[in-house]
Parts: sequence; structure tokens; C-alpha cells
Amino acid sequence: MVETGAATSGQEKALDGLESAEAARRLEIYGPNELPSQRRTPAWRRALKAAGDPMALLLVVASATYLILGDRFDAWVTGLALAPIVLVSLVLEGRADRALDRLKRLTAPTAIALRDGREVTLSSTQIVPDDVLIVKEGDVIPADGLLLRGSQLMLDESTLTGESQPVAKDAVEDGAQRVLWAGTTLRSGRGTMIVTATGARTRHGAIGTLLSTIEAPPTPLQRTVRRFVTQLGVVAAISCVAVVAVDLLRGTAWPAAVIAGVSLAMAAIPEEFPMVYTLYLALGAWRLARDEALIRKLPSAETLGATTVICTDKTGTLTLGRLDVAAVEPAQGGVLRAALLASEETPFDPLEQAIERAARAADGAFAFAPLLRSYAFDPRAKYVSYVREEAAGTRIYAKGSVEGILDLTAPPPAQRARVEELNRRFAARRMRVIAVAQGSIARSTDRAADERALQFVGLLAFSDPIRPGVRAALDECRRAGVRVIMLTGDHPQTAAAIAVALGFDIEGVGAVASGERIDAADDAALADLAAHASVFARTRPEQKYRLVKALQARGEVVAMTGDGTNDAPALREADIGIAMGQRGTEVAREAADLVLLDDDFTTIERAVRDGRRIFDNLKHAFSYLLAFHVPLLISALVLPIAGAPLLLLPVHLVWLELIVHPTSSLVFEADPPDADLMRRPPRREGAGILRRGEFARPLALGTTLAVGVLALYLWQWSQGVPVNHARAQALCALVLGQVLLVVVERAPEQPFWRLPLRTNVTLIVVVLAAVASLIVLVYVPLAAAAVQFEPLRLGDWGVGLAVAALATLWHEPAKAFRGARGAAAGTGAG
Repeated sequence: MVETGAATSGQEKALDGLESAEAARRLEIYGPNELPSQRRTPAWRRALKAAGDPMALLLVVASATYLILGDRFDAWVTGLALAPIVLVSLVLEGRADRALDRLKRLTAPTAIALRDGREVTLSSTQIVPDDVLIVKEGDVIPADGLLLRGSQLMLDESTLTGESQPVAKDAVEDGAQRVLWAGTTLRSGRGTMIVTATGARTRHGAIGTLLSTIEAPPTPLQRTVRRFVTQLGVVAAISCVAVVAVDLLRGTAWPAAVIAGVSLAMAAIPEEFPMVYTLYLALGAWRLARDEALIRKLPSAETLGATTVICTDKTGTLTLGRLDVAAVEPAQGGVLRAALLASEETPFDPLEQAIERAARAADGAFAFAPLLRSYAFDPRAKYVSYVREEAAGTRIYAKGSVEGILDLTAPPPAQRARVEELNRRFAARRMRVIAVAQGSIARSTDRAADERALQFVGLLAFSDPIRPGVRAALDECRRAGVRVIMLTGDHPQTAAAIAVALGFDIEGVGAVASGERIDAADDAALADLAAHASVFARTRPEQKYRLVKALQARGEVVAMTGDGTNDAPALREADIGIAMGQRGTEVAREAADLVLLDDDFTTIERAVRDGRRIFDNLKHAFSYLLAFHVPLLISALVLPIAGAPLLLLPVHLVWLELIVHPTSSLVFEADPPDADLMRRPPRREGAGILRRGEFARPLALGTTLAVGVLALYLWQWSQGVPVNHARAQALCALVLGQVLLVVVERAPEQPFWRLPLRTNVTLIVVVLAAVASLIVLVYVPLAAAAVQFEPLRLGDWGVGLAVAALATLWHEPAKAFRGARGAAAGTGAG
């Protein structure tokens, strides 16, 4: 850890921070401000992992067996096949890593530092010892340091100490009250600090380094994929042992029996499934980032498609969040001045920024009176107050909810009735309304005594236009079976007026509920309330947490938006926590699964759409992989038992793997979303990628392709056709069948001719490459010798294509008939 003396010397200098050159020098010495677990896996480790792939290990066994048999040519061919297998794995894994690296850079936390005498925003990883940082409410402290300026800062140090009570920090004190620890949260206040330690040398870093050895538990879908692969692996192992045993009992030499067993294992082991799953999530997350939605936790991309309820803040998400003072009542009563004096001098909140703009426009020479005391926001009555020392004496100013200020100031009944009527009128015009109060005090003592002097001054009404496109996005969510609940701190009448403008159905009893009802309800009553309410008004951040729990108790998959520090518990509890990127605090972003770069609800709708697309593409890829493995497994299992020559040698399986890897990894991921993607209900949470009934089609297609290919091979072999010729023709049919399987699996519910190839350029490239590789292996003498093929005649190609088409396209007329019948039924219903 850097000595505190370095920080003390920094205090003696003017607070202009480090020079850029010095900061770069220190970054070289101390390294990035990050934990070791955040650094990328070296390339040599990734290569070693790829070389340990089951397919690679089986190739080593096959190559060694060929050497024992004395077949050096096949041994060399099989050994050299290791290179493309490892290379393809590295390329595809590298593509996923690059997508994740880009996401990591986009989601990296930032800090405000003083460099070269001016404020700059930089990545937290660039912070070095002796950097001077400006910290504000909602920030996560990025490094250990000492507070140089600021008083009455409240820090949440529970991440280090487990103590939930905020800790006060003050620059004028000595000892622990000046120390700021990395990883803690600034709950309130603003200050300037000097950095004393970064990265693993911080107190938080020491704990984080220990935690880096702990892996996060797998998601339900990850467990499903692992279980599926394990089950197939067990079946493959048992089948391999059986094939080897049968061959040995039949008197086959043990090296040949081992080759048969290795071929079966290579055909059966579905090592592509985990790789495809990870790659699709990574590339889907990068596509979401281009749509202004940053996935911070990769498995959340799979959960988006299952979302059933979105709880969204109104201000800044459904509306533009660009508040402007639209009305002042009374116009000449000093309301604007009092409201400004009840605000921060450098406001962060959009409402206070609107007050400042309006007040400065009315009085450009306005100057803040010195602040004596500020009283924190009262979450119940929803107001804040400030005590200031003015030339005429000590005065207190307050602003907040109309109800809270009226209760606090207790005006005469006639005035109260008039204020409430004005509030209703403003609310009916979809305006947000606050009340303002002020008073004179002899001497500031405590909050209760000071606020007894407050007298009602007037009202401020703010306009906040609805975001373009939000109404259409809400309608799209409803058509997709996703319910949207609006949350706001506004008066119920204001909330209702905005809800009507956005198309919410608020006609039913309890459709608009208040935060008070959340407080009054027990868990069962709140679950019932959440089932019927479309709008919650006068809500507080801490009530969001209970609302999430209530909805989840009803079996809902909940997405919750938030931007403040107090929203963090609800964001963590929600199935999808969504933080605002522009106005959200660092705490909210750290707690969230998804960060909206533009704070726009339409981005949430696009994210749900993309989440469904990711899942659909995964389903198509897994169906294809399942159908792909069936003929390989059946041929590798049946032929040794039948006593026929092997159709698939290890080198053929490597070639097929080089076709299937890019096909499953790139083709389906590049497919556009289905037209009815947002017309379906959300998928059930916890459901596997393929439902029980959805296994039947790929298994049937794979089986018919296997039957067709084996029938062609065995018939030609029985007719005395040379094995190499029969093998070439059978594999021609198999590869063409695999190409047709890709086309079929792109559209499981409609005939392939209704999904044009031009919508997926990757498919065209991969298909042409597969067919070209087949032609090379059949007609180039050296390649044909390596794979034990003989050249085919034109008629042989025709037979192979016919077998492939009959074996894979037999289901297409049924899909066309089913689609036509569904369209006719829809027309009749219309």
C-alpha cells in the first residue's frame, strides 16, 4: 500500500492533480487499478485448453493406433488434423472473448480526476496513487484515499465491514474519519480525495483477490446444457466399449477395434454445445450493446427472453427526463427563489437543474446565501430543507411533495383547498408538481425546531414530454405478453394522466395504487395488489424491492429499472435489473444486469426482442447439432456390429467437424429474428432450450438421413462396389444432407422456401465452402487418398443429392400444409 505521506505531500500542493506524463509513469509502476481476476486469460492457456478438447484427445489416440498398425500415412493425416480442430476452437473462442472485451470496456466504471489542472473523466482502471478525485453522491469509491475537501459525507462501508449503518466522513477530522476505502459507496455528499492505494493493494482488493477464486454458480440453462452433454457423453462411452467388445469377440484385431471405438466416440461426443451456448450469448450481448443496452452479466442475455413483467420508472425512461418549469403559482411570490435556495448549489438532480435554469433566467444576478445546515430528504413526507445565513438573518427553505409541505406548514383550510385544486389541475395536464415553503428562525438548533418556522409559499409545475416511440414500444410489449408497470413519485392524478397518454389500462379497481398501499399491505396482499395495478404513484425506491418479491412470488420473471443508490436492492433482487447509463449512480449500475446507455424504454423493448432472438437462434443451432450427430452416431454404431467396413474414419469426422463448427456457430447466430418473435408469449422460466416435444423433429430427421446414407453405402458395398467409391458416394449424400438440415432447421415451423437465403450471407458462404471441400476431397488425388475416396461420376452426385433430399425434406410439405391451414383459420376468425 502507498504510504499516507505521499497523500499528505499532495495536500500541500494546489489541488490541480497530477500531470498526464506523471500519471502515465505511475501507471507503468503500479499497474491498472483492477483486480487480478479481471485480467484476460493468456493466449497460451487458451491454446492448451483447446488442445485438451475431447475431439483433439481422440485424434491423438487414433493417430497412435494407426502408428501401431504400421499405417504411417493415416497416422500423419490424423495427427495433422489436430491443427484445424484446435485453430477453429481458438478462433471461435477468440471471437466470443473479443465481444466480451468490448462489452467490458463499455461497462467499465469511470471516475472524475484532476489532471493537468482540469477535470477529466477516465476509466477507473487508469487511476494511480496521488491522483486527486472528485466524488459525489451515488459513486463507488474507486481506490483507497484520504478526504481533502468535504464535510458530512455519508459512506456505506457494509461491503468491507458488514455494518449496515452509514459512516460519517469529514475532511477537517483526523484518523479514520478522513479515510475513504475502495469499494464503499458514497450515500450522500460531495468531496475531493487523494488516492493512496490502487488495485490489489487496496483493502477491497485484498478481499477481491480472495473472492476471485470463487466461481459464480451456473444458471439453470447452463446446468441444462451441461447435463445434456454429460448424458450424451455417458451414452457415447458405453457405446464405444460395446463396439470395441463386439469387434474383439468377432476376432477383429484390437487396433482396428480401437479405431472403430474412437470413431464412435468422435461421432457421439457433443463438444460443440457448450461452445455454441457461450458464443451465442457473447455475440448476442454485443448486438445488444449496439442497441444501447449493455449486458453486465452474460447469462442475463438468456433471461431477457423469459421476462413477463417490466417495472419501469416514469421520469427519464418513459418520458424524456428533460424537466422544465412550466408554471409558477403564485407567479410573483418568490416561489422560484425559495425553491432554488432549497436546492444544491451544483445540482445533479434534473428537477433542481430545471429550477436553477428558470431562476437564473428570471434573475441572472442571483447568488446563493451561505449554507448553515441541510436536512436530508424525508422519504415519508417527501421533502428536503436547507438552512441558510442571509443578510436579513437565518432562514430555512423547503421543497417537496404537495401533501408533505401542506402537512408540514398547516395553512388555513381555504388556502389548503385552493392549493389542492391547483395541484389537481396541473396533474390533469400531466405535470409534475412540488410545493415550496420558507421561514425565519432566530437560531438553527435541530430539524424539528427549525421546520416549525416554515410557511407555505407556492407551487411549481414541471413539464416532462413523453419520449418518442415509447407508446409503440409499450404496445409491442403487450402484444408479446409482457406486462408493463409504471412506477413514479408523482401524485396519483399526474401518474394516471400520463398512464392514459401512454395507453395503460387504468379503468379497473386498483389499477392506480399509491406507495402508502404498498406499506400497508402484507406480502400476500401486496402480491394480489401487484397482480392488478398498472401504475404505482408516490413510490419510494425501497418499496421497489417488496414489489419485485411480490411479483416473483406469483411466478413472474421481473425486470426492474432504477437509477439511484437506494434502487440497488431491487435491481439485485429482480431477475433482470436495469440501470440508467446517463443519470444512474455507479451503485445502481454495479447492481444491475443491464445498463441502458440512452435511458430509453424503447431500448428495453429492443432488449427483450434481442433476448428472444438469442434464445431462438440457440434453439435452431441445438436442433441442428442434435440432427447432425444422429447419423454419425448410428453409422459408427451399426456398421461395426454388422461387420461392414467403417464409413466414417477419424479423418472424416474431423472434416465434418470443420463443417459443423462454423455452421452451428455462425449461420444460425446471423439469422434475422422471426416475424412473429414479439407475438408469442414469454417462454417459461427454467425451460430448457428444447422442450420435450421439440426433440422429436431433429431426431427423426437425423434418423432418416442415417437410414438413407447407410442404405446407399451398404447396398453399394453388397454389390461389390469398391469401398472407397461407396464411402465417397455415401459421404456425398451425408454432407449434402447436412447442408439441407441447416436450411430446414432455420425455419422449424415453416417450409424452408419461405425463408430466403439472401437474409443470411453467412449461410451462403458456409454452404459453398462445405460443397467446395467435398469436391476437393473427391477429385484432388492427394486429398482423395488421405480420406480414402474415389472420384464420383455425375450420376453418383445425382443419387447422393436425391437420398439427401428425400431424407431431410420429407417434413416440409407437412409444415406448408400446417401453415396454410393456420392462415386460413386466422382469416376466417378475422
